[in-house]
Amino acid sequence: MIIKNTKKQRKLRISSKVRGTQSKPRLSVFRSNNAVYAQLIDDIAGKTLIGVSEKHIDQKKGNKTEKAKALGMVLAIKAKAEKIGQVIFDKGSYKYHGRIKAVAEGVREGGLKF
Repeated sequence: MIIKNTKKQRKLRISSKVRGTQSKPRLSVFRSNNAVYAQLIDDIAGKTLIGVSEKHIDQKKGNKTEKAKALGMVLAIKAKAEKIGQVIFDKGSYKYHGRIKAVAEGVREGGLKF
């Protein structure tokens, strides 16, 4: 019996299409049970340009989704300081809902386009 690993298939499908550059980096999102992490990656140079986690936000109260949205806004502010205006969103193996969607909305509200 073959067991499908849908997370792995989703990750491979996304990563085969998504590549970041210096001018348009890849916004990679990682979600754990406790926190959300996001980073802007230049795949050509193999470098992380900006990395943020929930430790970087001032908001201590609120639910996980609200904190994820605040994280997206913090990332957008840091990216604007580095003169980055567009990113390529890489949700990884996660479905686009909940905290992943909140990060994307926060980044959009912060002024980045993707």
